[in-house]
Amino acid sequence: SLPTGLDLPGRFLFAILTLMTLIANLVFIEEAVYIYRKIPSSRRSTIIFINAAAPVIATTSCIGMWIPRSSMFTDFTAAVFFAVVIHKFLMMMIKECGGQKLLLKRFENGRFKISTGPCCCCCLCLPRVRITRRTLFWLKLGTFQFAFLRPIFMFLSTVLWTNGNYTLYNLSPKGAAIWISCFIGVLTIVALWPVGIMFQQVRTLLSCKKIIPKFALYQFILILNHLQAAIINILAMQRIIPCAPPLSSSARGAYITQQLLIMEMFLITLVSRVVYRRRYDDLEPPECVAEEAVDNKQMP
Repeated sequence: SLPTGLDLPGRFLFAILTLMTLIANLVFIEEAVYIYRKIPSSRRSTIIFINAAAPVIATTSCIGMWIPRSSMFTDFTAAVFFAVVIHKFLMMMIKECGGQKLLLKRFENGRFKISTGPCCCCCLCLPRVRITRRTLFWLKLGTFQFAFLRPIFMFLSTVLWTNGNYTLYNLSPKGAAIWISCFIGVLTIVALWPVGIMFQQVRTLLSCKKIIPKFALYQFILILNHLQAAIINILAMQRIIPCAPPLSSSARGAYITQQLLIMEMFLITLVSRVVYRRRYDDLEPPECVAEEAVDNKQMP
Protein backbone atom coordinates (compact mmCIF):
# COMPACT_ATOMS: atom_id res chain seq x y z
CA SER A 1 0.00 0.00 0.00
CA LEU A 2 1.04 3.62 -0.55
CA PRO A 3 2.36 5.58 2.45
CA THR A 4 -0.47 7.38 4.21
CA GLY A 5 -0.59 10.18 6.73
CA LEU A 6 2.26 12.20 5.18
CA ASP A 7 2.45 15.79 6.37
CA LEU A 8 3.54 18.66 4.11
CA PRO A 9 7.31 18.24 4.75
CA GLY A 10 6.95 14.49 4.14
CA ARG A 11 5.20 15.04 0.82
CA PHE A 12 7.83 17.59 -0.19
CA LEU A 13 10.62 15.11 0.66
CA PHE A 14 8.95 12.34 -1.34
CA ALA A 15 8.51 14.69 -4.29
CA ILE A 16 12.17 15.82 -4.21
CA LEU A 17 13.46 12.24 -3.97
CA THR A 18 11.20 11.13 -6.83
CA LEU A 19 12.48 14.05 -8.93
CA MET A 20 16.08 13.01 -8.12
CA THR A 21 15.32 9.48 -9.32
CA LEU A 22 13.79 10.80 -12.53
CA ILE A 23 16.79 13.07 -13.21
CA ALA A 24 19.22 10.20 -12.50
CA ASN A 25 17.44 8.04 -15.08
CA LEU A 26 17.42 10.85 -17.66
CA VAL A 27 21.15 11.46 -17.12
CA PHE A 28 21.81 7.73 -17.54
CA ILE A 29 19.76 7.56 -20.77
CA GLU A 30 21.71 10.52 -22.19
CA GLU A 31 24.99 8.90 -21.18
CA ALA A 32 23.94 5.53 -22.66
CA VAL A 33 23.20 7.24 -26.00
CA TYR A 34 26.64 8.90 -25.91
CA ILE A 35 28.38 5.58 -25.10
CA TYR A 36 26.41 3.79 -27.82
CA ARG A 37 27.60 6.33 -30.41
CA LYS A 38 31.21 6.79 -29.32
CA ILE A 39 32.39 3.41 -28.00
CA PRO A 40 33.24 0.24 -29.97
CA SER A 41 30.60 -2.48 -29.78
CA SER A 42 32.96 -4.86 -27.95
CA ARG A 43 32.85 -2.64 -24.83
CA ARG A 44 29.58 -0.81 -25.29
CA SER A 45 27.18 -3.10 -23.43
CA THR A 46 29.58 -3.67 -20.51
CA ILE A 47 30.11 0.05 -19.84
CA ILE A 48 26.39 0.85 -20.19
CA PHE A 49 25.55 -1.95 -17.75
CA ILE A 50 28.03 -0.63 -15.16
CA ASN A 51 26.68 2.91 -15.58
CA ALA A 52 23.16 1.60 -14.96
CA ALA A 53 23.97 0.41 -11.42
CA ALA A 54 23.29 3.71 -9.64
CA PRO A 55 20.06 4.61 -11.55
CA VAL A 56 18.67 1.08 -11.07
CA ILE A 57 19.32 1.17 -7.31
CA ALA A 58 17.79 4.67 -7.12
CA THR A 59 14.71 3.47 -9.03
CA THR A 60 14.18 0.35 -6.89
CA SER A 61 14.63 2.45 -3.73
CA CYS A 62 12.07 4.99 -4.99
CA ILE A 63 9.54 2.23 -5.75
CA GLY A 64 10.16 0.72 -2.30
CA MET A 65 9.68 4.16 -0.71
CA TRP A 66 6.31 4.73 -2.41
CA ILE A 67 5.12 1.11 -2.10
CA PRO A 68 6.52 -0.24 1.20
CA ARG A 69 5.19 -3.77 0.68
CA SER A 70 7.33 -4.10 -2.44
CA SER A 71 10.60 -3.54 -0.52
CA MET A 72 11.41 -7.25 -0.49
CA PHE A 73 11.25 -7.43 -4.29
CA THR A 74 12.94 -4.08 -4.97
CA ASP A 75 15.85 -4.88 -2.64
CA PHE A 76 16.31 -8.26 -4.28
CA THR A 77 16.21 -6.70 -7.77
CA ALA A 78 18.91 -4.19 -6.85
CA ALA A 79 21.05 -6.90 -5.22
CA VAL A 80 20.83 -9.23 -8.23
CA PHE A 81 21.60 -6.40 -10.67
CA PHE A 82 24.69 -5.33 -8.73
CA ALA A 83 25.89 -8.94 -8.57
CA VAL A 84 26.06 -8.87 -12.38
CA VAL A 85 27.75 -5.44 -12.27
CA ILE A 86 30.62 -6.91 -10.21
CA HIS A 87 31.31 -9.45 -12.98
CA LYS A 88 30.92 -6.77 -15.67
CA PHE A 89 33.45 -4.51 -13.92
CA LEU A 90 36.09 -7.25 -14.03
CA MET A 91 35.34 -7.84 -17.72
CA MET A 92 35.59 -4.09 -18.38
CA MET A 93 39.12 -3.96 -16.95
CA ILE A 94 40.16 -6.89 -19.16
CA LYS A 95 38.60 -5.31 -22.27
CA GLU A 96 40.17 -1.91 -21.54
CA CYS A 97 43.57 -3.65 -21.68
CA GLY A 98 42.72 -4.77 -25.21
CA GLY A 99 41.12 -8.09 -24.36
CA GLN A 100 42.40 -11.28 -22.80
CA LYS A 101 45.08 -12.00 -25.45
CA LEU A 102 46.63 -8.53 -25.27
CA LEU A 103 46.44 -8.52 -21.46
CA LEU A 104 48.36 -11.80 -21.34
CA LYS A 105 50.90 -10.39 -23.80
CA ARG A 106 51.40 -7.20 -21.76
CA PHE A 107 51.91 -9.12 -18.50
CA GLU A 108 53.45 -12.31 -19.89
CA ASN A 109 56.23 -12.17 -17.26
CA GLY A 110 54.08 -10.59 -14.55
CA ARG A 111 52.44 -12.01 -11.46
CA PHE A 112 49.14 -11.27 -9.72
CA LYS A 113 49.35 -9.96 -6.17
CA ILE A 114 46.67 -11.99 -4.39
CA SER A 115 47.23 -10.53 -0.92
CA THR A 116 44.51 -7.95 -1.45
CA GLY A 117 41.04 -7.29 -0.04
CA PRO A 118 38.56 -8.33 1.00
CA CYS A 119 39.85 -11.89 1.52
CA CYS A 120 43.58 -11.74 2.05
CA CYS A 121 44.60 -8.10 2.61
CA CYS A 122 46.37 -9.11 5.84
CA CYS A 123 48.11 -12.20 4.39
CA LEU A 124 51.17 -10.43 3.00
CA CYS A 125 53.14 -13.69 2.94
CA LEU A 126 51.02 -15.15 0.13
CA PRO A 127 53.06 -15.85 -3.03
CA ARG A 128 52.37 -13.99 -6.24
CA VAL A 129 50.62 -16.00 -8.97
CA ARG A 130 51.73 -16.09 -12.60
CA ILE A 131 49.42 -14.33 -15.05
CA THR A 132 48.22 -17.07 -17.37
CA ARG A 133 45.05 -17.99 -19.22
CA ARG A 134 44.21 -20.36 -16.36
CA THR A 135 44.48 -17.72 -13.63
CA LEU A 136 42.33 -15.33 -15.69
CA PHE A 137 39.74 -18.09 -15.99
CA TRP A 138 39.65 -18.51 -12.19
CA LEU A 139 39.31 -14.75 -11.68
CA LYS A 140 36.38 -14.58 -14.10
CA LEU A 141 34.82 -17.64 -12.50
CA GLY A 142 35.09 -15.97 -9.09
CA THR A 143 32.86 -13.09 -10.17
CA PHE A 144 30.61 -15.16 -12.45
CA GLN A 145 29.62 -17.54 -9.65
CA PHE A 146 28.18 -14.57 -7.74
CA ALA A 147 26.26 -13.29 -10.76
CA PHE A 148 24.88 -16.82 -11.26
CA LEU A 149 24.23 -17.98 -7.68
CA ARG A 150 22.90 -14.78 -6.11
CA PRO A 151 19.72 -14.71 -8.24
CA ILE A 152 19.12 -18.34 -7.23
CA PHE A 153 19.43 -17.49 -3.53
CA MET A 154 17.24 -14.41 -4.03
CA PHE A 155 14.58 -16.52 -5.74
CA LEU A 156 14.74 -19.06 -2.91
CA SER A 157 14.39 -16.27 -0.33
CA THR A 158 11.35 -14.87 -2.13
CA VAL A 159 9.68 -18.28 -2.27
CA LEU A 160 10.32 -18.86 1.45
CA TRP A 161 9.10 -15.33 2.24
CA THR A 162 5.79 -15.83 0.42
CA ASN A 163 5.38 -19.07 2.40
CA GLY A 164 6.15 -17.32 5.70
CA ASN A 165 9.43 -19.19 6.33
CA TYR A 166 11.76 -16.26 5.60
CA THR A 167 11.82 -13.12 7.74
CA LEU A 168 14.67 -10.69 7.17
CA TYR A 169 14.79 -9.63 10.82
CA ASN A 170 14.64 -13.17 12.24
CA LEU A 171 18.31 -14.09 12.72
CA SER A 172 17.79 -17.16 14.91
CA PRO A 173 19.66 -20.37 13.89
CA LYS A 174 16.31 -22.03 13.17
CA GLY A 175 15.35 -19.37 10.63
CA ALA A 176 16.32 -19.44 6.95
CA ALA A 177 17.43 -15.77 6.86
CA ILE A 178 20.65 -16.24 8.85
CA TRP A 179 21.85 -19.16 6.69
CA ILE A 180 21.00 -17.54 3.36
CA SER A 181 22.64 -14.28 4.50
CA CYS A 182 25.82 -16.15 5.50
CA PHE A 183 26.01 -17.97 2.16
CA ILE A 184 25.48 -14.71 0.25
CA GLY A 185 28.13 -13.00 2.41
CA VAL A 186 30.71 -15.68 1.56
CA LEU A 187 29.82 -15.52 -2.15
CA THR A 188 30.15 -11.73 -2.08
CA ILE A 189 33.63 -11.81 -0.54
CA VAL A 190 34.76 -14.45 -3.05
CA ALA A 191 33.43 -12.30 -5.93
CA LEU A 192 35.05 -9.05 -4.74
CA TRP A 193 38.49 -10.64 -4.39
CA PRO A 194 39.17 -11.15 -8.16
CA VAL A 195 38.13 -7.55 -8.89
CA GLY A 196 40.62 -6.28 -6.29
CA ILE A 197 43.39 -8.52 -7.69
CA MET A 198 42.81 -7.32 -11.26
CA PHE A 199 42.59 -3.67 -10.22
CA GLN A 200 45.95 -3.85 -8.41
CA GLN A 201 47.50 -5.25 -11.59
CA VAL A 202 46.08 -2.83 -14.19
CA ARG A 203 45.58 0.44 -12.29
CA THR A 204 48.89 1.92 -13.56
CA LEU A 205 48.33 0.79 -17.14
CA LEU A 206 44.74 2.07 -17.20
CA SER A 207 45.33 5.31 -15.29
CA CYS A 208 44.84 7.17 -18.60
CA LYS A 209 41.36 5.64 -18.79
CA LYS A 210 40.40 6.89 -15.30
CA ILE A 211 40.24 3.38 -13.85
CA ILE A 212 40.94 4.66 -10.31
CA PRO A 213 37.87 6.96 -10.10
CA LYS A 214 35.79 4.27 -11.83
CA PHE A 215 36.88 1.73 -9.21
CA ALA A 216 36.16 4.27 -6.46
CA LEU A 217 32.59 4.77 -7.76
CA TYR A 218 32.10 0.99 -7.92
CA GLN A 219 33.32 0.70 -4.31
CA PHE A 220 31.02 3.51 -3.15
CA ILE A 221 27.97 1.79 -4.67
CA LEU A 222 29.00 -1.49 -3.04
CA ILE A 223 29.49 0.04 0.42
CA LEU A 224 26.35 2.18 0.34
CA ASN A 225 24.07 -0.52 -1.08
CA HIS A 226 25.29 -3.32 1.20
CA LEU A 227 27.19 -2.12 4.27
CA GLN A 228 25.11 1.01 4.94
CA ALA A 229 21.85 -0.91 4.51
CA ALA A 230 23.09 -3.69 6.83
CA ILE A 231 24.08 -1.19 9.55
CA ILE A 232 20.70 0.58 9.41
CA ASN A 233 18.88 -2.79 9.53
CA ILE A 234 20.85 -3.80 12.62
CA LEU A 235 20.05 -0.46 14.31
CA ALA A 236 16.36 -0.97 13.49
CA MET A 237 16.39 -4.54 14.83
CA GLN A 238 17.93 -3.34 18.10
CA ARG A 239 15.25 -0.60 18.36
CA ILE A 240 17.98 2.08 18.31
CA ILE A 241 15.94 3.63 15.50
CA PRO A 242 12.68 4.24 17.42
CA CYS A 243 9.29 3.44 16.03
CA ALA A 244 6.98 6.28 15.01
CA PRO A 245 3.37 5.08 14.67
CA PRO A 246 2.14 3.88 12.26
CA LEU A 247 5.74 2.91 11.29
CA SER A 248 7.62 0.23 13.23
CA SER A 249 11.38 0.41 13.81
CA SER A 250 12.07 -1.92 10.87
CA ALA A 251 9.78 0.10 8.56
CA ARG A 252 11.50 3.35 9.58
CA GLY A 253 14.89 1.73 8.98
CA ALA A 254 13.77 0.68 5.48
CA TYR A 255 12.54 4.23 4.77
CA ILE A 256 15.83 5.75 5.92
CA THR A 257 17.83 3.30 3.78
CA GLN A 258 15.74 3.98 0.68
CA GLN A 259 15.85 7.75 1.04
CA LEU A 260 19.61 7.81 1.63
CA LEU A 261 20.22 5.52 -1.35
CA ILE A 262 18.17 7.75 -3.68
CA MET A 263 20.26 10.81 -2.77
CA GLU A 264 23.56 8.93 -2.89
CA MET A 265 22.84 7.18 -6.20
CA PHE A 266 21.73 10.50 -7.70
CA LEU A 267 25.13 12.03 -6.88
CA ILE A 268 27.01 8.94 -8.10
CA THR A 269 25.08 9.05 -11.39
CA LEU A 270 26.19 12.65 -11.97
CA VAL A 271 29.82 11.84 -11.12
CA SER A 272 29.73 8.72 -13.34
CA ARG A 273 28.66 10.87 -16.27
CA VAL A 274 31.83 12.96 -15.85
CA VAL A 275 34.14 9.97 -15.33
CA TYR A 276 32.84 7.80 -18.19
CA ARG A 277 32.22 10.61 -20.68
CA ARG A 278 35.33 10.58 -22.86
CA ARG A 279 36.59 9.10 -26.11
CA TYR A 280 37.63 5.49 -25.68
CA ASP A 281 40.88 5.28 -27.63
CA ASP A 282 42.65 1.93 -27.55
CA LEU A 283 45.90 1.50 -25.68
CA GLU A 284 49.03 1.22 -27.77
CA PRO A 285 49.98 -2.39 -28.63
CA PRO A 286 52.67 -3.94 -26.40
CA GLU A 287 55.15 -3.96 -29.31
CA CYS A 288 54.85 -0.17 -29.74
CA VAL A 289 55.34 0.38 -26.01
CA ALA A 290 58.47 -1.81 -26.03
CA GLU A 291 59.89 -0.04 -29.11
CA GLU A 292 59.19 3.36 -27.56
CA ALA A 293 61.02 2.34 -24.38
CA VAL A 294 64.04 1.21 -26.43
CA ASP A 295 64.04 4.46 -28.42
CA ASN A 296 63.92 6.50 -25.23
CA LYS A 297 66.97 4.63 -23.91
CA GLN A 298 68.88 5.17 -27.15
CA MET A 299 68.04 8.88 -27.45
CA PRO A 300 70.69 10.14 -24.96
